[in-house]
Amino acid sequence: MQTTLLYGKDGLSLDLPEQSFVVEPKNLPALKNERDSIQQALRNPIGLPPLKDVVRSTDTVAIVISDITRPTPNHILVPLLIEELDHVPYENFIIINGTGTHRDQTRDEFVQMLGEWVVDNIRIVNNQCHNKEELVNIGTSEFGCNVYLNKDYVEADFRIVTGFIEPHFFAGFSGGPKGIMPGIAGIETIMTFHNARMIGDPLSTWGNMNGNPVQDMTREINGMCKPNFMLNVTLNREKQISAVFAGELYEAHDKGCDFAKEHSMVRCEERFDVVIASNSGYPLDQNLYQAVKGMSAAHKIVKEGGAIIMASECSDGLPSHGNYAKIFEMADSPQSLLDMINNPDFNMLDQWQVQKQAVIQVWADVYVYSELSEEQVRKSMLTPIQDIETTLEELKKIYGESMKIAVLPLGPLTIPFVED
Repeated sequence: MQTTLLYGKDGLSLDLPEQSFVVEPKNLPALKNERDSIQQALRNPIGLPPLKDVVRSTDTVAIVISDITRPTPNHILVPLLIEELDHVPYENFIIINGTGTHRDQTRDEFVQMLGEWVVDNIRIVNNQCHNKEELVNIGTSEFGCNVYLNKDYVEADFRIVTGFIEPHFFAGFSGGPKGIMPGIAGIETIMTFHNARMIGDPLSTWGNMNGNPVQDMTREINGMCKPNFMLNVTLNREKQISAVFAGELYEAHDKGCDFAKEHSMVRCEERFDVVIASNSGYPLDQNLYQAVKGMSAAHKIVKEGGAIIMASECSDGLPSHGNYAKIFEMADSPQSLLDMINNPDFNMLDQWQVQKQAVIQVWADVYVYSELSEEQVRKSMLTPIQDIETTLEELKKIYGESMKIAVLPLGPLTIPFVED
């Protein structure tokens, strides 16, 4: 059976056993005219008057975007927002790159993300989560921390958040309020948002919005300094826009989440011995840190004691920023990592991603096909492989000739589940 995984920018073709079960939703068509669809959404938003009617020409307008690890088509969304607000001078706009704890983007990367015209004409800043001079304390969260948000965002007269909605491995769904929290938050707030108790809560999982403490916290903090307008999209396999959701933050995001859940979550009858998953290709598969999302999607349907084969290019390494790689040096097994992270006295940047990965590895073996060195993969407590088809043949020695195989070609753009 021939199939192609989303991998890097070009994809990865595989020849798999005929009995392999491909898990993906029906591919949604791209909007026939994305420009007209977005304009109509801005002029007929959910729960709000038309965008142009609520922004004054004298307003300073902050537009929050997701960083380069997300496929949000901001090269389309941002120019259309600026065009729709043509009564506002260009110098009144500021674009805030929601890096969270990720690295800054370069000028060339901003050109890739936004287009050269936007970069040449509009002020753009990276969120600096560690720099309190660029943050504002707007209150205290009921989850136990001070709330710091980007100063340019808080002080703007009108605030817009853009984004891309898909199921998320601990927030339920991405997009909407996550663009603000953790996208443009301070490190103290982000660390509470990602602490072991929040991430380890069984309700902090794919597609769940009810009682999910992570989603509850991001919505609470958005309410303290709410975006005046949201513009989010959903994407198909080719990362083309399949639907647009614009308007009041919570109402529009809820509608987008309902749409994404209907089209992205796929029920499976049983668990599998082996699950092969991509990490949705570029830009999400730029590093191993992000690849935990693909592992987590596969975890939903792999048998206990089974195997996950993760195909993620990792062109940007582990990555080099943060403590993801360093944390693995502090323990000798996935279970000991969990024990360390679950200690209330432990508090380290990026522990949440290691925590999620360790949970998966306690359940199943994880093999990684990537551009990383074998040493990099092994130091992350994972098993490097050079060829997926060869690895499948070797796994037959463990699970038998009739082993059951599932494939997630779109990675975490598809979320499978088994009703136990």
